[in-house]
Amino acid sequence: MWRELLQGEWMVEFYAPWCPACQNLQPEWEKFAEWGEDLEVKIAKVDVTEQPGLSGRFIITALPTIYHCKDGEFRRYQGARTKTDFINFISEQEWKSIEPVSSWFGPSSFLMSSMSALFQLSMWIRHCHGYLTENVGIPVWGSYAVFALTTLFSGLILGLIMVFLADCICPSKRHRPPQYPHSRKLAPESAQLLKKLDEEQEADEEDISDDETEGKEVSNRSSSPSALQMDSSPLPPTRCTSDLNS
Repeated sequence: MWRELLQGEWMVEFYAPWCPACQNLQPEWEKFAEWGEDLEVKIAKVDVTEQPGLSGRFIITALPTIYHCKDGEFRRYQGARTKTDFINFISEQEWKSIEPVSSWFGPSSFLMSSMSALFQLSMWIRHCHGYLTENVGIPVWGSYAVFALTTLFSGLILGLIMVFLADCICPSKRHRPPQYPHSRKLAPESAQLLKKLDEEQEADEEDISDDETEGKEVSNRSSSPSALQMDSSPLPPTRCTSDLNS
């Protein structure tokens, strides 16, 4: 198990059954495994064809590949591949002279965990392809079409989910309330402007009231002499109806 490699000291060989170099290494590796208890080191081997997730964590690009694991630190062994060299590497602690794998690219990092998941997914797709073509009887092009449609549908679903999450986290401007970044700076100026407008309006109202009062006074003055003239003017002569009748 992967978690077991994070505790204690390990020597792990990654191999494939079809690899000639791996087949040549097996006798020496099995002899070295007999010394595991004496050296207090756990010796294991991983078939990359059966454990793609674990081989994906270590980014195995060549076979065979040997790693030394010590309490969560990983170092790649690049020495001679004999039993004696393996024993000296552990007993004389030659592994201390090798720089450990960076934590960013180490097997326990998030990046390598994602890579392991991709390797496992590829192996699962391979098994599904074999099942569809061999057991179900679907032609090869039909299996590819099924995977293409599945990939397209999965992409659409993931795209909708990402758009929904993006709209929830960062809503569009239409739904945002209007923001005025300079409102605090312009608040005193706007208050002064409103105050000036109020004062000007009050002054205009006072001018209008003064004009109205002056107009009333002028009309009163002009109307008073005419009234006097009408009172002082002589009345027109009238005839007495009694005289005319007589």
